[in-house]
Amino acid sequence: MIFTNGPVHGSYLIDLEPHGDERGFFARTYCEKEFAQHDLVTRMVQTNMSYSAEKGTMRGIHYQEAPHEEAKLMRCTRGAIYDVMIDLRPDSPTYMEWMGVELSSEARRMVYIPEGCAHGFLTLADHTEVSYQVSAFYTPGVEQGIRFDDPAFDIDWPMDVRVVSDKDRSWPDIDPATRAAVGS
Repeated sequence: MIFTNGPVHGSYLIDLEPHGDERGFFARTYCEKEFAQHDLVTRMVQTNMSYSAEKGTMRGIHYQEAPHEEAKLMRCTRGAIYDVMIDLRPDSPTYMEWMGVELSSEARRMVYIPEGCAHGFLTLADHTEVSYQVSAFYTPGVEQGIRFDDPAFDIDWPMDVRVVSDKDRSWPDIDPATRAAVGS
């Protein structure tokens, strides 16, 4: 795997190193030793899959409050997504900054999202599937969210959001004057 620092502190873009022959190829998508060498969380407790029928489907932007923060390792296994994280760690040099990256089944790129970041994605193709690992179990009652169109972040989505859950549409705006309270 090839690890490239992402613009959000502690994030990584991870490209596979396929070893191929006439049958196709083999590539590792996770290695505890390599993750530890990059000071990444190595204990993943759950693997999740998301399927979205229509392009333009928004999932997120979610996070779990302390002490239940999740690191995530995201990979699109069918179709394509625009994956976004927002840094909610008050002590981070990229606090309240966001980054977005396109992940697709064809590119086979992954993104590592550090604990303390909010996360969501927009599907760019119909019938998109995403597989991702998380470092903490889902804890009812501590999930929070940021609306995809919150003006405090001005996220530049590559296409219109056409499908979004009522819950994800109803997160309140972050008040720019009190942004320091987010994620703390």
